[in-house]
Amino acid sequence: MAFVIAKHDVLVVGAGCAGMRAAIEAYDAGADVAMISKIHPTRSHSGAAEGGINAALGNASEDNPEIHAFDTVKGSDYLGDQDAIEILCDEAPGDVYQLENWGAVFSRTEDGRIAQRPFGAAGAPRTAYAADITGHVLIQVLWEQICKRDIPTYEEYFAWQLVENEGRCQGVVCWDLLDGGLKTIGAKTVILCTGGAGRLYVGTTNAYACTGDGMTMALRAGRWKLIRPPGPAPVELYDLTSDPQERSASRGAPRHSS
Repeated sequence: MAFVIAKHDVLVVGAGCAGMRAAIEAYDAGADVAMISKIHPTRSHSGAAEGGINAALGNASEDNPEIHAFDTVKGSDYLGDQDAIEILCDEAPGDVYQLENWGAVFSRTEDGRIAQRPFGAAGAPRTAYAADITGHVLIQVLWEQICKRDIPTYEEYFAWQLVENEGRCQGVVCWDLLDGGLKTIGAKTVILCTGGAGRLYVGTTNAYACTGDGMTMALRAGRWKLIRPPGPAPVELYDLTSDPQERSASRGAPRHSS
């Protein structure tokens, strides 16, 4: 039997950069929020990220959020949720400056501005970075903010199954890795920020924890596919129950013949 050990307004599954940032935002909006993580948050694979965060700061070239949004839509082969992309690109500069204000030490230009460099699929050098340890810097800064807000974290809880009731996800069944046994944590809203699935492949530099747990839970629930945008942002949930071409067409994307 899986005992209900707690209930929250928002439950974030995964405590890497995306999960911590989502939890901070929910907390600051007034929600009772908690995180679940199968490892200590600062051991999440986000800490291994070297590249940086794309934001149209315009410190290295003429750039703006509209150009950034176009590059992102084009990079998704026009299959991305364009409304979500617009929000992501519009808010990215402010998010980078907020991370800086929280203590993230980004690399600098000679005149003291946040340095930016070219990165994949970008039409301008817009990647803000902290040498080659961007992920390490950000995960420490975000964990400090989690501790400052005293957001509860269920560490060493392995999320196993989404609890669906009346057509809504209302909690998660977990395995307590430390003490054993199934535990259920209820929530009005569940956000999946469980990272990638690199360990599905023979050759990968992903950590051993990157086993696609969230993708599996969502797929078993029969409704969603997970898409992870770059940077500290939560994953998007896409409906898997309809025809792929219909989903693309509903977003204004071109239909692709097989």
